[in-house]
Amino acid sequence: FVYGQLKTGARAKDFELAINWLIDAGLLYKVSMVSKPAIPLNAYADFDTFKLYGLDVGLLCAMADLDATIILEKNAIMTEFKGALTEQFVCQQLKLNGIKYLFYWSAERATAEIDFVIQYQNAPLPIEVNAEENLQAKSLKVYLEKYKPEKVLRTSMSKYRKVAELTNVPLYALEHYLNVQ
Repeated sequence: FVYGQLKTGARAKDFELAINWLIDAGLLYKVSMVSKPAIPLNAYADFDTFKLYGLDVGLLCAMADLDATIILEKNAIMTEFKGALTEQFVCQQLKLNGIKYLFYWSAERATAEIDFVIQYQNAPLPIEVNAEENLQAKSLKVYLEKYKPEKVLRTSMSKYRKVAELTNVPLYALEHYLNVQ
């Protein structure tokens, strides 16, 4: 989160109270960065480096004044914002499934990023989020080479498949996948 995006020259002290109020009210989710995906994730969290997600993907669309037809149709307008909507959807699904703490991982100098890392079945579970079927994930490749996790989850518009440690779950089935594992 970059405070300067809200107001030129802004610092944490200028907005920290308001952000914490919105989080405490349940209107925002704070997803902190982990420097290392290890258990317990809280021990490796950088709580000053974070992303914010809204309460609901529908509210996000309403705030962006998006017409439903733009979302449903393959539309060039949505190329960049579709990723934000998809991450918002996955964030909601994780929270609705009882995942209390959400984190993300970023490589040094932000050369790679994993959208979510959760503590799941006593291990860190990296979750890569894709809005389309394009599954070329440079960040996931970097993460796999560096940490060699036993299990990796990717969610996208592509069908269910499991290859070695990587499981691709369609976005619509994410909730079911988390409930049966």
